[in-house]
Amino acid sequence: MHYFESIAADVIAFVKANQGWAPFIVALLCFAESLAVVSFFVPATVMLVGIGGLIGSAGLDFWPVWWGAVIGAILGDWLSYVVGYYFKDTAHHRWPLSNYPEFTKNADVFTQKWGAFGVFIGRFSGPLRAFVPLAAGIFAVPHWKFQLANVSSAIVWAFILLAPGWGL
Repeated sequence: MHYFESIAADVIAFVKANQGWAPFIVALLCFAESLAVVSFFVPATVMLVGIGGLIGSAGLDFWPVWWGAVIGAILGDWLSYVVGYYFKDTAHHRWPLSNYPEFTKNADVFTQKWGAFGVFIGRFSGPLRAFVPLAAGIFAVPHWKFQLANVSSAIVWAFILLAPGWGL
């Protein structure tokens, strides 16, 4: 079994056996999924879809898990925004971002074109999800516009990610 598949299976099994931890684990996964570079090393999407399936099959309560996803996603994007805002363009030249110039360039172009709305759209694109909030900080998208896009996209994204398992 592939390493990431093994981790995903273990996390899903843990959540199934320890359902009270589900909102916290989902929050951590969504937080990691929203951080530039970190998202490459955490197979969060696979685990979140699997945990979403447990909502229907194992009787997990949807709303606490959904809140965990929303809060984790908001905090992860917010941290990425703050890092970008603090470091500005030098963020591109610092490790570990300097190892991923294609992702930062694509996020930069996307953010310059779409602004805060790009934060909303980017949430739904795996390759852009973690880098657009960083770019929004680098290009100083106004904080209130960033947070409006961040919070609203997290609410919708978490629902879309988890609701299919809830419905089944």
